[in-house]
Amino acid sequence: MTTCRTDVEFFKCEVANGIATVSLNRPDRKNPLTFESYAELRDWFRDLHYCEDVDAVVFASSGGNFSSGGDVHEIIGPLTKMSMKELLRFTRMTGDLVKAIVNCGKPVIAAVDGICVGAGAIIAMVSDLRIATPQAKTAFLFARVGLAGCDMGACAILPRIIGQGRAAELFYTGRSMTADEGERWGFYNRIVEADELDEAALKLATSIAAGPNFAHMMTKTMLAQEWSMSIEQAVEAEAQTQAICMQTEDFKRAFEAFAGKEKPVFLGD
Repeated sequence: MTTCRTDVEFFKCEVANGIATVSLNRPDRKNPLTFESYAELRDWFRDLHYCEDVDAVVFASSGGNFSSGGDVHEIIGPLTKMSMKELLRFTRMTGDLVKAIVNCGKPVIAAVDGICVGAGAIIAMVSDLRIATPQAKTAFLFARVGLAGCDMGACAILPRIIGQGRAAELFYTGRSMTADEGERWGFYNRIVEADELDEAALKLATSIAAGPNFAHMMTKTMLAQEWSMSIEQAVEAEAQTQAICMQTEDFKRAFEAFAGKEKPVFLGD
């Protein structure tokens, strides 16, 4: 069995009962990303697709904040001195982190407290589900540092979550979206108090992980792939997806449990 790697260097990772909990672990700096943490997170999420001991992921906050985005001194400063070729290598790497999260095959839950800006906001955005505290402040602040108001696929993804006009406002102004706005707009699934955040995220992850995990993988795959499909293509793709899922043992278990008036126990095969 291929197991999830927890001996990581540039972020924190724990695995228990089928749930991987990861977090950026520099609370004194509000958990910024560095060149090293970008690359290690990208590789970890790429490998996750093959890990059989993980059924769901919680991307947690640390020390009262989610992430302050790219480190000003360790990323932003060096970027101003790079050539175009070097800059493109960097921006492609950050985009590869988004693609790795989308394609990891596991539902990802972002548990957001405090600051969640820049690349941190992107990680929350690309997660499947998001829970926030009332203190969460989410900003796509690239315009405030002289860049396009979007990054790492944000112009494609954020409007699908909160709508074109709202996304445009956040991109152009770089202002923070409050937790209440985020919940009203559909960015956050729910808001909980800070001392309940970790438990709420773990409870949700555990509930999802108890489900038919092969089918969850197919759901995540189709949620990503159907963006570029016509309705006719999507209906056909889902017909094929369900036919595949109907061959699983979990589908048979669900029927047998229903017939026996019992609760199904899914094993992911």
